[in-house]
Amino acid sequence: MSSFAASHLSPSYPDRAAWGTAPKLRAWQQQAFDLYFRREPRDFLTVATPGAGKTTYALRIASELLANGVIRAITIVTPTEHLKRQWADAASKVGIGIDPEFKNSQGATSRDYLGVAVTYAQVAMHPALHRARTEARKTLVIFDEIHHAGDAKSWGDGIREAFEPAVRRLQLTGTPFRSDDNPIPFVGYEEDTEGLKRSVSDFSYGYGPALDDGVVRPVIFLAYSGEMKWRTRAGDELAATLGTPLTKDQLSQAWRAALDPKGDWIRQVMEAADRRLTEVRRGVPDAGGLVIATDHEAARAYARHLRNISGEGATVVLSDDPGASNKIKQFAASGDRWLVAVRMVSEGVDIPRLCVGVYATSTSTPLFFAQAVGRFVRARKRGEMASVFLPSVPTLMGLANEMELERDHVLNRRPPEDGLDDSLLEDANRKKDNPDVLGDELPFEMMETSATFDRVLFDGGEFGTGAEVGSAEEEDFLGLPGLLEPDQVATLLRKRQSDQQAARAKKTESAPPALAPHEQIAELRRELNGLVGAWNHRTGQPHGVIHSDLRRACGGPPIAQATAAEIQERIDKIRQWATQRR
Repeated sequence: MSSFAASHLSPSYPDRAAWGTAPKLRAWQQQAFDLYFRREPRDFLTVATPGAGKTTYALRIASELLANGVIRAITIVTPTEHLKRQWADAASKVGIGIDPEFKNSQGATSRDYLGVAVTYAQVAMHPALHRARTEARKTLVIFDEIHHAGDAKSWGDGIREAFEPAVRRLQLTGTPFRSDDNPIPFVGYEEDTEGLKRSVSDFSYGYGPALDDGVVRPVIFLAYSGEMKWRTRAGDELAATLGTPLTKDQLSQAWRAALDPKGDWIRQVMEAADRRLTEVRRGVPDAGGLVIATDHEAARAYARHLRNISGEGATVVLSDDPGASNKIKQFAASGDRWLVAVRMVSEGVDIPRLCVGVYATSTSTPLFFAQAVGRFVRARKRGEMASVFLPSVPTLMGLANEMELERDHVLNRRPPEDGLDDSLLEDANRKKDNPDVLGDELPFEMMETSATFDRVLFDGGEFGTGAEVGSAEEEDFLGLPGLLEPDQVATLLRKRQSDQQAARAKKTESAPPALAPHEQIAELRRELNGLVGAWNHRTGQPHGVIHSDLRRACGGPPIAQATAAEIQERIDKIRQWATQRR
């Protein structure tokens, strides 16, 4: 039995240690550690949800292999420069010297180090050099977020050439899927019943089990819709309501208008997020917030908004800033309220005090979304809860509802659904000087935007009945305590939902209808169609099937002949479905 092994460990521990340096292993880490040394494999793929503690686990394995003489050197491969330093800092705390400043031009590093930390791009530029280093000593290669090794075919070929001679390879990822068919080096694939090849992990620990164990925080998503108006280059004035069924072009332009720093939508959402942060800090005094922006110009504008909203300056981290790593490190150690980043703080970056986020970017790949949300789930003690604000866009709503879904990398698959493959992650993390293009829309001028609270998403359920910004209904959700267990979150959300529905029903009974009958029915049909659209994205069922299911459940004629009361009953029924865990 390893000297590092421990028995009867609880799934979590009360206070989170420095990144990668926990004195004891969590239950999942111990299980994966024991499995690794039972098998003594050359390759081992560990899939663990962001925030679960992959670094601690990997460094413990490295320490054991060094102590047993199985390896004499370590190479750590990461997606970004910042993560090289983060790994080196963590390794130094457990007595392993890693050089994060190693350059290809050096050829060798100081004898003070047991290894180096390099990026995937760095290896791909000179694979022969890294192969020679790997052959020179018995080497363990730790691949952090191994899916990046398939970012380009040339990268994959270079990674294979460089590290084929390694005596041990440990692959780590929190998101083992990609948006393309590039195979991931040193990862095994098996053919499924449909003839598709799926990646196979040796050990997997998803968000759902991690949440049950108290290893990660529960995340509530607060979605905001609203009215958007803009003028096209041709001079046409257009309007759309975010959160209602829209064409692809309408959605892309409305989304872009919502994120425009000159409009009220993003300012109102950031005001709500700042109020939420204030509430969270009552129970978590050092809680911080992160706004993930699309481009440099927007990031600076968002920071100005936050200064006006909170009275405090925000730390801005840009991808071409040579001091970005130091800024992130300083923010992590401070008690400052807000950090604004151009999407680069999306993967591996460790700021455990981040509890509130604003998803203000148009990047919508499942990979990027999962890694961005992963910045908020890193638990320090039980009860801490994370809150992420996002626009009511079907793709994002679907991803938020699929937090617990475990994906594999699939080769030779069919073309992805529209909207799920709009960019690769390396594009999401590179320097962005210009706004993203969502679809093929023409340049336009944002005229007017405004936000309304739409709903809360948690654990596969949807809560809330829609409300104006600043209303008591919105405050019901913004004012949730910052320290809650997952079951308490669900209970409280259901109570908020029930109270709001009861209050709305009472108000409807006591007040005369403000709309003419045809207007009331048209309004209810719009609301029902919007909910059906959201349910379609969540379940994949066609709209017609959903309407038929509602009619069977509630009775009554087809929607065209239904009364206002019958439509309202169907609205209540589909909202009831949405609050039930899948």
